[in-house]
Amino acid sequence: MFGYVGSGPYCFTNSLAMMLGAESPSTAVIETLTGSPFGAQLIAGSLPLFDPYGWHPETGLDAAVALLGWSCERSDGGTPEQALERLRTACSQGPVLAGPVDMGLLLYQPGTPTADGGDHYVVVLAADQDTVELHDPHGHPYATMPTQAFLAAWEAKEISYIDAPFVLRTGFVRQRRVAPADALRQSLPEAERWLAGRADLPMPPGSLGGAAAVEALADLVAQGTPPGIRTLLTAFGLRAGARRLNDAATCLGELGLSHAASIAQRQARILGGLQYPLVHGDDQTAAAHLRDLAPTYAQLHTAVRAAVGSAS
Repeated sequence: MFGYVGSGPYCFTNSLAMMLGAESPSTAVIETLTGSPFGAQLIAGSLPLFDPYGWHPETGLDAAVALLGWSCERSDGGTPEQALERLRTACSQGPVLAGPVDMGLLLYQPGTPTADGGDHYVVVLAADQDTVELHDPHGHPYATMPTQAFLAAWEAKEISYIDAPFVLRTGFVRQRRVAPADALRQSLPEAERWLAGRADLPMPPGSLGGAAAVEALADLVAQGTPPGIRTLLTAFGLRAGARRLNDAATCLGELGLSHAASIAQRQARILGGLQYPLVHGDDQTAAAHLRDLAPTYAQLHTAVRAAVGSAS
């Protein structure tokens, strides 16, 4: 396995690593523990994401925190005024993890405001009635913005996977010491469940997971990738998907699961190789690569299931 070090859309993982500080494992370990590498989904038949069917960052964050032996307090809801007071109180005790926020409304980022910014996570350092100061893992340490503008982003009106706005995580406490390798081993049964498909999770009509999602995406791309889907894939989906799969391959390899690791690395290479043809409009090549990718999810499921069975 050959790891990747560099920039990429790892917002919730980087934010959690900041919160855990010197006791944090690598971001490769955190991302793998969230479960994000273990699947693909096509939400409502049109929104492609290279993470498991029914998965979202809130699910992943909770899983990683627990597996690493930590706890935290999650709060949400209320009016903007109540949320600001909650944020100010929390910041008086130290940095806090805020999100999801609407990335398109983070006005210190070039090109904002925009309606298609997507979900994002940040670490807030200080807040008062006028200004919020934060570390944005998308390349903006010590960014500042007017408080009311931050509240508009934090309200996350366009983000569907939360039930209430103004989500905040504070009070991170280590409950027990867990070695990264032990946390990874403990995460394998859940990884196997994600790869198997989760029929118990509510999803919009027309949603698909795993190989079916990737095959349907290949058909969509072969017909001429819609502009919005092309932008989503080339600006976010491929970058996040390839990185998290390569990180999963590294973690699986460190556990001695060489077969599973090799499959995950092949998936990462296929996704990374999609960037050029999709940027340059070679949709037939991109569709062929996606069809090569589709059967690998069942292969990875079989390999991870075998590892879980041998450990039980």
